[in-house]
Amino acid sequence: MSSYSQVSSTPASKITEAVTERLSTSMLERARKSEPDLVCFSHLRWDWVYQRPQHLLKRAGVERRVFFVEEPICDNGSVRLEIRERDGVKVVTPYLPEGLCSAIARTAMLSGMLDRFFNDQGIREYVLWYYTPMAMEFTRQLKPLAVVYDCMDELSAFKGAPEALKFHEHELLKRADLVFTGGQSLYEAKREMHHSVRAFPSSIERDHFVQARTRGEDPDDQKRIAHPRLGFFGVIDERFDIDLLDTVAAARSHWQFVMLGPITKIDEALLPQRLNIHYLGAKPYEQLPKYIAGWDVALLPFAINEATRYISPTKTPEYLAAGKPVVSTPITDVIRPYGQMDLVRIASTPEEFIAAFEAALTVEATNEEWLERVDKFLAQTSWDQTWAEMSYLIDRSIHGARKQNVRARYKRSTEDAVMATNAA
Repeated sequence: MSSYSQVSSTPASKITEAVTERLSTSMLERARKSEPDLVCFSHLRWDWVYQRPQHLLKRAGVERRVFFVEEPICDNGSVRLEIRERDGVKVVTPYLPEGLCSAIARTAMLSGMLDRFFNDQGIREYVLWYYTPMAMEFTRQLKPLAVVYDCMDELSAFKGAPEALKFHEHELLKRADLVFTGGQSLYEAKREMHHSVRAFPSSIERDHFVQARTRGEDPDDQKRIAHPRLGFFGVIDERFDIDLLDTVAAARSHWQFVMLGPITKIDEALLPQRLNIHYLGAKPYEQLPKYIAGWDVALLPFAINEATRYISPTKTPEYLAAGKPVVSTPITDVIRPYGQMDLVRIASTPEEFIAAFEAALTVEATNEEWLERVDKFLAQTSWDQTWAEMSYLIDRSIHGARKQNVRARYKRSTEDAVMATNAA
């Protein structure tokens, strides 16, 4: 019997199945040895405030190349990309001349710049990770292994949000393989919009903030501020309850309010100016425990508005890890679970805020049972654990797609081989 007869006596489908299974397994094993790159598009700048993107992507950078692409900066210079290294991540900043910053020109320029950048960096197998749906305008041409939308905020509710943001988010949701949300309330708002939505609430680098439980020397700009001190760190913007801060500071003039963080999207002249309110500006993440160590109570004085409807403040577990009593306005993702577990005091009015502060200062500050419950709760989560779970989901999505692609490719190859043999 000829070799041709031996081959043709076996159905082509059986040949395809056997060859595909054998080859796809070996190819997938080789692929696992080389993790695909991760390219992130963000509306936040890496060197601004250290928060969720930095916590997650620096961990991703341990196992794969990570590129963090910021929104473009328009200046009087030339078209260029600036790349710098931060925490094992390559931070990429596009620069465009003022004359090329219109929406249409910007989209065309950024698309071309990205194509050249991918080629120059040898980015061939990659995951796209989005924080801003607006990046869809100049990334449609890219062909990733997987698309992740890490929805950390409802950006459309923020002051100055582009009108096209909701349209591009709808487009991104159609393209995404995985959608992560920064909190439970945001998960509940997005879960019907996509087939694979997972909630990953704010996590914690516990050991970093536990340092605040050991009181050291105050930083120079805080050491002369009297006690009791009520502290806040974070972005001061339209989500901040200015009236609440002003009213409480006026009612308790001997309390000292320490405000750390950049002021943005809000007129600084509108901020309350009192002798007992101290705006100390933004501080590096590494220095935060030294400041918090000198506070008596930590604050979450957020306004209740559309911009705060779905927020899950990362600073909530960070304050608790520092061992500080916390008083918050009724933010949904703070009430659940922190308020419900009596880990954080919730206050809606200035009067309730004052009462909550006084109670927190006399109860939590000296309550070992409260601190034990805090530590038990925080032991359930970490940014390491969060990234490990995210990474697993991404790998599973990639490997599933690769396996389908390999099988499809080798099915076509085997069918072509059978057809060529039959023709011979």
